[in-house]
Amino acid sequence: MTAEENKAVRVTIFGEDYQIRTDLGDEYTRACALHVDEAIQEAHIGSHVSEVHKAAILAAMKITDELFRARRDKEILERAVRERLSDLTERVNDMLDGEGS
Repeated sequence: MTAEENKAVRVTIFGEDYQIRTDLGDEYTRACALHVDEAIQEAHIGSHVSEVHKAAILAAMKITDELFRARRDKEILERAVRERLSDLTERVNDMLDGEGS
């Protein structure tokens, strides 16, 4: 593995600096860190939680909820696409069968 594949990216989360070793790229890693920072800030300020670890747990719960909702939405969309594709395939097959008669 080269240094480029797994390089350190400096990010700040809730006022603390971290060096994250990643192969996902600077921009993506910073975007992830920003999302986490915003979730912690929201939990800290919005929920009036003074303890940082509790704010981090609330942020983790929020981010997990986002993940679960996105997975559910993806499954619903995939199911709808499969059903539509199946319907269209059936209609095309019916049309082709009608031509051969």
